[in-house]
Amino acid sequence: MFPFASHGVYGYKLAPFAAGALEEVGRVAAELEQRLTVHPGQYTQLGSPRQGVIENSVRDLEYHDEMLSLLKLPEQQDRDAVMVLHLGGTFGDKAATIERFKTNYAALSESIKKRLVLENDDVSWSVHDLLPICEELNIPLVLDFHHHNIIFDASQVREGTQDIMALYPRIKATWDRKKIRQKMHYSEPLPEAVTARQRRRHNPRPSGLPPCPDDMDLMIEAKDKEQAVLGLMRTFKLPGWDRFADIIPFERTDDKRPVPKKVGKKTKKQVVEDIEEVGDIVSLEAVDEVAEDEIGMGGVENRVYWPPTMEEWLRPKKRDVKKRDEPPR
Repeated sequence: MFPFASHGVYGYKLAPFAAGALEEVGRVAAELEQRLTVHPGQYTQLGSPRQGVIENSVRDLEYHDEMLSLLKLPEQQDRDAVMVLHLGGTFGDKAATIERFKTNYAALSESIKKRLVLENDDVSWSVHDLLPICEELNIPLVLDFHHHNIIFDASQVREGTQDIMALYPRIKATWDRKKIRQKMHYSEPLPEAVTARQRRRHNPRPSGLPPCPDDMDLMIEAKDKEQAVLGLMRTFKLPGWDRFADIIPFERTDDKRPVPKKVGKKTKKQVVEDIEEVGDIVSLEAVDEVAEDEIGMGGVENRVYWPPTMEEWLRPKKRDVKKRDEPPR
């Protein structure tokens, strides 16, 4: 959102130049009762053995904390505006990584500590790894069901996600101690996924919901974003589903296209030779994905899933090759 704001050399504070705009965003979020959270990137790792990575990570957390603070949200909404973080790599030694994390966490500002929460991942750190750390350091734990179904404690008897349901009270307690509304993540693998690597990819439209209390927030992580959420609301008749029952659902057409084979990068000479042989590459005007008479449909409020004139978001513009006329001999 703010390029280079956490950069070691070119970084900058968001106040005062962005303070007014962020406060307006916060006012709208408060009015609509929306929960705003952030997820710093995978390079923000407080367990890294490299001091440079730690310094960069702290700056990144300071940037996200400042941005959330400048929203000026009401007290509970501000408390619920958390920063979700993965513990990161294990660097060949989980125990040593945990100790480094504890040391670096202790040195963080109180403002960052108030917002920081940990999430189990799909590579290294399971719920069983993180829960004792969260209980010791008073850090809320975000339970990600999809990640848990990939990385879990192999010594536990597994019946779907029931092996962690016994931990629900302990996980909830990590949130209650800080008076933060609990948050969980849910997504599903693609039906054809078999290996762990394949299963990490999120299904664009999950079809189920996990067992969870109704007094917490469940974030749906899916490629189709709000369309996936609205689909689940309609399927399970969740509160508010009837408000958008007349919306035209948008069906994706770009999901099952075969993955293109990787080709070696051409040299500048090869590119020039190709153009000389084939001709100029010209761009065609984009073709509307939605018929003109459908724009604006969707019930009395004229609501649709896709913003009018933005139908090209789901498919890139095509290119065509125009051959040069052969020169006379």
